[in-house]
Amino acid sequence: MQRIHFETEHDMFRDSFRSFLQKEVVPHQEAWEEAGVVDREVWKKAGEMGFLLPWADEEYGGLGLKDFRYEQVMCEELANINEPGFMIPLHSALCGPYIAEYGNAEQKARLLPGIIRGETILAVAMTEPAAGSDLAGMRATAVDKGDHYLLNGSKVFISNGLLADVVIVAAKTDPSNKHAMGLFLVERGMEGFERGRNLKKLGMKSQDTAELFFNNVKVPKENVLGDAKAGFFYLMNMLAQERLTNACGAVAGAEAALQTTIDYVKERQAFGRSVAQFQNTRFKLAEMRTQVDVAQVFVDRCVMDHNQKKLTPEVAAEAKLFTTELLGKVVDEGVQLHGGWGYMWEYPICKMYANARIQRIFAGTSEIMKEIISRGMKL
Repeated sequence: MQRIHFETEHDMFRDSFRSFLQKEVVPHQEAWEEAGVVDREVWKKAGEMGFLLPWADEEYGGLGLKDFRYEQVMCEELANINEPGFMIPLHSALCGPYIAEYGNAEQKARLLPGIIRGETILAVAMTEPAAGSDLAGMRATAVDKGDHYLLNGSKVFISNGLLADVVIVAAKTDPSNKHAMGLFLVERGMEGFERGRNLKKLGMKSQDTAELFFNNVKVPKENVLGDAKAGFFYLMNMLAQERLTNACGAVAGAEAALQTTIDYVKERQAFGRSVAQFQNTRFKLAEMRTQVDVAQVFVDRCVMDHNQKKLTPEVAAEAKLFTTELLGKVVDEGVQLHGGWGYMWEYPICKMYANARIQRIFAGTSEIMKEIISRGMKL
């Protein structure tokens, strides 16, 4: 189905980013997968090309492209090559906006240039061992000590956990108010800030995911984002964009899985004919083709609404719910249509299957998405 919301400049940006991925990412994917982390140099190369925080103001080194379609393009192209470790969307569409939106002039001037150049890699730390989607249940604390905050606690499942040079850490700042929390910029090398091992995961093998520990970390006041008691609001305000980012990647991942399955069943022979010629195969593919097209139209509309600041948290939750559930279905059907080869790691569909499973969990589980949607229905 032809998409109509991209313009010439987006197509040019896509061609440039696709070429960059083919040159700087695809040749290294197997090595990164084995290492469990991508090379820092690829971040710097992406920065040199203007692919990091393209929306940032030119005074900091950005391109000033305040149009979420550019983020969508990068989500799609990364999904197309099935690269889960090089998390530009996390860096640019999720973490960077916190600094741009809630950081002061000094923080922006000090941090954004390095972030845009790829010299400073970002991560955000919300999830804890005993508190996942329930942000109000987090136990990390930050106590005001006058000229600094004393940060204690731990976070888990933190993407870019090993590579990150600056981590945006959420922590409670008022024991009497479960929603009073701050966002603290914890920098590499701060005393008491430690990283655990690179966690072994089902999929996303090239993504460095770690547990982080904060033991009496002295965070200077100049590293607090905005109001130290308004962090919960800041997090909630950014979740719509985070979930839209997930949706963009999920529907693109479904498209990639569908295409690799189509290619396989056309070539694979069974009982003297291609697997694609069996009615069951054609019906399965037809159903997936329809659902992916419908999902894509919905996501594209959400992107345009977001550009106009009209995307609601409920609709963003719908997009995240539908696309990640669809991705799970498509990769599962893809493995099935591949037969035994679909279970072999050397085949793209196997890696896609493993990488897709987390999509229904992070950035809010499918169950949380349903809760958000139902609340908006005022039942």
